[in-house]
Amino acid sequence: MLKAITREIIADLETPVSTYLKLSGEGPTFLLESVTGGENVARYSFIGLQPSTAFVIRDQTTTVHSGPDLKSTTTHTGDPFSTLRNALASYSKDPPPGLPRLVGGLVGYLSYDAVRYFEPNVDLPLHELPDGIFLLCDTLLAFDHTRGRLLAITYAEENSTSEKKVANERLNAIEHKLTMPLPKTSDIFESESASQQSHTKTSFQDMVLKAKEHIMAGDILQVVLSQKFTNKTRANPFSIYRTLRRINPSPYMFFFDFGDLNEKPFQLIGASPEVHVRMENDRAILRPIAGTRPRGSTEEKDIALATELLEDEKERAEHVMLIDLARNDLGRVCNYGSVELTDMMQVERYSHVMHIVSQVEGDLRAEMDAFDLLAATFPAGTVSGAPKVRAMQIIAELEQNPRGPYAGIVGYVGFDGSMDTCIALRTLYVQDQWVTAQAGAGIVADSNPDNEYKETLDKVKAISLAVEQAEDKDRT
Repeated sequence: MLKAITREIIADLETPVSTYLKLSGEGPTFLLESVTGGENVARYSFIGLQPSTAFVIRDQTTTVHSGPDLKSTTTHTGDPFSTLRNALASYSKDPPPGLPRLVGGLVGYLSYDAVRYFEPNVDLPLHELPDGIFLLCDTLLAFDHTRGRLLAITYAEENSTSEKKVANERLNAIEHKLTMPLPKTSDIFESESASQQSHTKTSFQDMVLKAKEHIMAGDILQVVLSQKFTNKTRANPFSIYRTLRRINPSPYMFFFDFGDLNEKPFQLIGASPEVHVRMENDRAILRPIAGTRPRGSTEEKDIALATELLEDEKERAEHVMLIDLARNDLGRVCNYGSVELTDMMQVERYSHVMHIVSQVEGDLRAEMDAFDLLAATFPAGTVSGAPKVRAMQIIAELEQNPRGPYAGIVGYVGFDGSMDTCIALRTLYVQDQWVTAQAGAGIVADSNPDNEYKETLDKVKAISLAVEQAEDKDRT
């Protein structure tokens, strides 16, 4: 059995960003940060290094990368969750006391298009990126912002002296790198300005009208339609993340560099406001977000917009539908009678928009685990619609493009069986100097096509501004 070995490192002059810059560069890496409610820095930030194994999911096949530099590969067909579940079996579920919630596990993303593994009645084309990538992270740094300490965590076979020695050498190497000066970030890339949008204003509005026809015909109650924004960038991807975390602090902020795991390397970057599903001690939590307004230019205007949002019948109706969908999703895997609404229709504010948020909880049945919970709730109703399967079929028909990471999930399943995932909103990926982002709007019977189009623009503003400012920063 592999057990955690920990070390507290003196790093009072370091930040999560500086530490990531010093330690990244060798294989796939990630940085996870959080600002709760968009305002308060969460207790922990996490940096993942040197994953022992990586799982790349694409077109019904999971490729397992292992060995030195992850160069050895095997393949598995069928349910990817079976492969992922088996990967956790060798690790202790009981970490030493006093450690953060995440002490290692599977960390990565699952694209919206991965619904093909759980719902065969939804036909989606393949995306240029994998359906998902998960890193088996057994070397991890945790910044404890409350106690001002840095914890390094790695794993070794509990009865092997030689493995424990190697694990401690791994921690020594990390500690040594933290004493080194910051490396220079990559120079700005040379590129010509260019941009693309998957829909014109008119074609998006036409898409909304067609969705309303489906609603009036009784096919669906609500559906989320999105459009893709693609721009050529000169900025270093990590500079984009640094800017995004500053201008759009969010509960789920992440930067993944997947190295050579994809034929064309890419980075996944995001600042999402919305949990997909969280589970700790077998308690499952969903927090549906539906209903959006831009932030006001003054405090008075901000309050007025929040009041208007909560009084908008269209927004309230959409939100109630998604609360019901969250209840139904949890009801598939939770104990009968345990699913409850614990918070209803609160306004949460972020840098450029505000949302209506509720919370639904339930107790997971004894025979279920985190992967069962994820499958039962994927994708979120807030990015698909209701009824969910028919809504996804209509999305495929109208959008006519795979969504990729957008509207999928980003997060982890820990060695202890816990899980914390967000919906991939305010999320972009960088590949070959192209930044790709996507934003959507919930369509109901009385939706205004012009307003829904504007909502997608409001939601992508933070990403556009982050890219623009990162380019300006890297240019100076």
